[in-house]
Amino acid sequence: MSPALPALVTPELLHTTLEASVLPVVVLDATTALATHGDLEPYTAAPLRDAYLEAHVPGAAFVDVTHELSDTAADELFTLPSSEALAAAFGDVGVGDDTHVVVYDNVGNAWATRVWWLLRWLGHDAVSVFDGGLGAWQAAGLPVASGGEDDAAVRATLRTLTPRVRPELLATLPDVERLSAGDAPGVLVNALDPETFRGEQAVCPYPRRGRIPGSVSVPLFELLDLSTGRLLPVAGLRERLQDGGVLGAERAVTYCGGGIAATLPAFAAFVVDGTEVAVYDGSLSEWTADERRPVDIG
Repeated sequence: MSPALPALVTPELLHTTLEASVLPVVVLDATTALATHGDLEPYTAAPLRDAYLEAHVPGAAFVDVTHELSDTAADELFTLPSSEALAAAFGDVGVGDDTHVVVYDNVGNAWATRVWWLLRWLGHDAVSVFDGGLGAWQAAGLPVASGGEDDAAVRATLRTLTPRVRPELLATLPDVERLSAGDAPGVLVNALDPETFRGEQAVCPYPRRGRIPGSVSVPLFELLDLSTGRLLPVAGLRERLQDGGVLGAERAVTYCGGGIAATLPAFAAFVVDGTEVAVYDGSLSEWTADERRPVDIG
């Protein structure tokens, strides 16, 4: 299905589209919170369903990225499920082959871009990110809804999403090992903050500090207007992605801690000029778990 909306949707365009009711659109709220604990202890994640119940874009359903859209039996959080399981999970929240999905979160867009990446990996290109989430919606003076009726209504209609997997959007551990060693062309991009990139963060939620050797730093927050939570204009995105070597690379692979933040620069590159970026799903959680794999500090 060809996209009926652009990859990045403004509040005004989303509101107009929903009011017109001419497209089969499903809006998903994917807001999730991460919490760190002791040093070298894994972080935990919690879906913010209570916040959704308090206020959300009218008609939106809530999707739990940590459980519904992840392989909960895997060693790492947020691990990509099988294509069949993921497609069924999306079907349960009203996403079918003829559905255009608009996804948002209220904590910086990365959870929304994770859902965008999951759907495109499945081969479903009819998906957009609503830029800035509920804050942008309210700043535009648009009304909000509360309660669970919208979620229940969306889930009442089960749909079928046919997987057409695009393997080039997923970077495997062997792919990353080759990139890191210089045995394959491309650029390996760390999307975390500079302190974590250098291995100097106060609390490390991974088995070891450091970055994958050979990687460059493109912090996801540098792609955002932190005053609004929205992405920078295209010119600003292009400048930062070009500085990181993402645009024009033979292959670009992004990573972070668990495959969430990494999807934001991948999405930004797609918005700029359609560049397709692969995401290393295991990211530092997988890489640093084996002491035989090297890390760089500093």
